[in-house]
Amino acid sequence: MPEKASPPLIRVDPSGDFQVAIDMAADALLAGSVVAYPTETFYGLAVDIRNEAAIGRLFSAKKRSATRPVLILIACVEFLDQYAGSIPPIARRLMDAFWPGDLTLVFEAGQRVSPLLTGGSGKIGIRLSSHPVATALARAIEAPISGTSANLSGQPACSNAQEVLNRLGTGIDLILDAGETAGRIGSTVLDVTVQPLRVLREGVVTREHLKARSFVIA
Repeated sequence: MPEKASPPLIRVDPSGDFQVAIDMAADALLAGSVVAYPTETFYGLAVDIRNEAAIGRLFSAKKRSATRPVLILIACVEFLDQYAGSIPPIARRLMDAFWPGDLTLVFEAGQRVSPLLTGGSGKIGIRLSSHPVATALARAIEAPISGTSANLSGQPACSNAQEVLNRLGTGIDLILDAGETAGRIGSTVLDVTVQPLRVLREGVVTREHLKARSFVIA
């Protein structure tokens, strides 16, 4: 069989009109493709989370263990009820304080969430991104997209399109190239199914940020 060609790079300007690029990427996602896209911190890898074959391709591209969950990005807060099994009042307070932004909230997974995304935990991380391209992708397919970093599992995340191409190559199908991302650290992951709240990964939103808003953290 002939070798698969490298994925095309489509230039997007987050501050300009990028609808044509979003439409192309949305068509690819709806067809089961894996698409790299920019976020507030690093590049991410998107699939349509309703497509289990695409989720499988995502795990394969990253060489990610099936026991490790993958968070999802929603287009707006109104989508949350469809994918979170229950939403405790404290989660609403956290969303008011930090969404859109760099805080991923971990909920009990709703029935629409594929078990492939939960890593067997029964829980799902959900975030509303502040990056216009990431949010536009989810809005365009009218469903959440995966929000995992564009990298091979255990390796550093990519902060530009060329790094994505070099590290993931033909494992993905399309790259939305918005230049260099901030590349600081990833989103903070906070489990809201337990009290006190549990930080699973400290990132941009620090424990001090949370405590300053009077949230009790384990």
